[in-house]
Amino acid sequence: MMLPQRRARTRLGWPVLAALLAGAFAHVDVATQAPRDLFDEIYERGKVVDASWKTLTASFVETSTSSLLATPLIAKGTLAVARPDRVRMDYVEPDSRTVVINGNVLTLTWSARGISTESDISATQRRIQRYFVSKTPQELRRHFAISARVAPERPDTWYVVLVPTEKRIQEGVTAIELWVDRRSLLLAAMAMTFKNGDRKLLEFSDLRINPQLAPTIFSLPGRT
Repeated sequence: MMLPQRRARTRLGWPVLAALLAGAFAHVDVATQAPRDLFDEIYERGKVVDASWKTLTASFVETSTSSLLATPLIAKGTLAVARPDRVRMDYVEPDSRTVVINGNVLTLTWSARGISTESDISATQRRIQRYFVSKTPQELRRHFAISARVAPERPDTWYVVLVPTEKRIQEGVTAIELWVDRRSLLLAAMAMTFKNGDRKLLEFSDLRINPQLAPTIFSLPGRT
């Protein structure tokens, strides 16, 4: 079943953006700017890391908070990414489900709930390309108010916040928070706050750069 693009606009963009940023928060070319701040420095230092990886795997913990939930919902799983546009997220707790992104199609298989759907995410992909990929800090600041600081609450990380200044972006997400490992320059955690106040936090561990991945992991049984 193919879901309409409108329904996929915000929440289905979550795994796409998470996978894009998980490998390196440095998927941006930095132009010469003055004055420079911590945000610019993070991007510049991460250029080498970004250029070095084509595949990535990680474990993750996802925490969802909502006014509709009495307590936060915590899920655990694994992530696999192959550039430029293939992603697989396998949730193992509290129940099993799989999200696969292959190009412009997102497939969700959730056996416990009898769900098996496909969604066209081409519009989401275009928005991510427009606002995040191959942008300089100066270009990003046209769309976001950006701040960066050392994060004492997460040792050895920087904390970066992007708050959209355009109404079009605010309709989907009101804040993107990133915790960047100061040594590896990989993403330690990220969070997105949505217009209705819901928030999703992804915390990464066991990140591996350039592992061998079988192409078949980005397809599900019965699908091509």
